[in-house]
Amino acid sequence: MLRIGLFLAFLVVPVLEIWLLIQIGEVIGGWTTVGLLIADSLLGAWLVRREGRRAWAALQEAIESGRMPDKELADGALIVAGGALLLTPGFITDIFGFFMILPFTRPIARRGAAWFLGRRVKAMAARSPYAPFIAGMPAQEPSRRENPRENVVRGEVVDD
Repeated sequence: MLRIGLFLAFLVVPVLEIWLLIQIGEVIGGWTTVGLLIADSLLGAWLVRREGRRAWAALQEAIESGRMPDKELADGALIVAGGALLLTPGFITDIFGFFMILPFTRPIARRGAAWFLGRRVKAMAARSPYAPFIAGMPAQEPSRRENPRENVVRGEVVDD
């Protein structure tokens, strides 16, 4: 399912970006659209640099205080991903990039990423041959056996 989603994203997003650039270019003009993209990129680069420094300082502070820097690491990853989206030309990817970078929208993006990655980890763990040994995972019955009681050995427990 994820592969299909990624395939569609890499197919649909560039087509939407080109369509939107053409539409905006028809309304405000071609050179104005290019200027807007350049201004958008410059603002994004400045914002990535500023928020990256803040995230780095917060990460160092968390490590020095001896606590697990989970929020800070997630913020750093979101800033890197948002910066990558801002590098791609287009307004749709820039909207998502700014959403990941801005300090007042980053907590929403962090919760969304945690939810998505949590689901992916649970799905991968459920398919693992070690799933019965992972805490919180339901034990899976082997699908080959028709009758699960056919391998039961009858016996008696003797206490010493």
